[in-house]
Amino acid sequence: MSTRFVVFGEALTDFIREEGAQWRAVAGGSCWNVARVGARLGVGTGFAGAVSRDVFGDELARLSAEAGLDLLFLQQVAKSPFLAIVPSRHPPSYFFIGDDSADLHFDPARLPEGWLDDAQTVHFGSISLVRQPLAGQLLTLARQVKAAGRAICFDPNHRDLMDEHYTSTLKTMAGLADYIKISDEDLAKLFPGQDAAQALATLRGWAPGAQILFTRGGDGMTLLTADGAYSRPVFPVTVADTVGAGDASMGGWMTSQLTRPDAPPAAHLDFAAAAAALACMHHGAYAPTREEVERLLG
Repeated sequence: MSTRFVVFGEALTDFIREEGAQWRAVAGGSCWNVARVGARLGVGTGFAGAVSRDVFGDELARLSAEAGLDLLFLQQVAKSPFLAIVPSRHPPSYFFIGDDSADLHFDPARLPEGWLDDAQTVHFGSISLVRQPLAGQLLTLARQVKAAGRAICFDPNHRDLMDEHYTSTLKTMAGLADYIKISDEDLAKLFPGQDAAQALATLRGWAPGAQILFTRGGDGMTLLTADGAYSRPVFPVTVADTVGAGDASMGGWMTSQLTRPDAPPAAHLDFAAAAAALACMHHGAYAPTREEVERLLG
């Protein structure tokens, strides 16, 4: 299977504080979650990022293999793991431990030879576009991908590391992207002082040709295209938690675009919503299968 979907970015380990003094370690990272979704939905997918050579990196590598990712894109390096510490989920609170960690030592020169010949859609996003020197390398790669005529999908996925210095990166990536997924929470944080309509208008000004998937949690999602806007509610499912739902919608949306290029925009929106709903039905960042999505779509 050729690797048609390549996802650049971070993989990390979340340390989540449970009741009392117990902590739970969970493999994660927004970009890695998107890649696993693509692979589990049946698209040849590679996660292009670096992880550590220890118990944390080994777990990420094992789960990457289990998901069916092309492991030629995954790099393991002798550096410390990248960790996200989550002392509270309600209200949400987190910080990162990753000075000189493995993710920052991703080497574009180690990508599989000719990888861009097979790639059709390439994903960028989240905190990997903030942490240097990785962020600079990924911006260079994004420009190369665009110059090669491949599609770019982008999910800014706001994190606290994204201060005013991130605006130029956000504007650059929006201008390069063919597909942008952004949540209502992202808009509020990335465009302070603007309401949702104003922020979307600003984003549209930066990305006049992109399709934009605007997600609003339990209030549904809207796909903005050159031909108009398509909206739908969420699927009525029993929610275990919403961790990874945005990543699942991104992976589902791109899978639909890659496997059903002639489907109408509303059908791509339905597929993205179904993938997100299935993620919500499981604890943690669940990557649904294509059979599960098709069953939910009915």
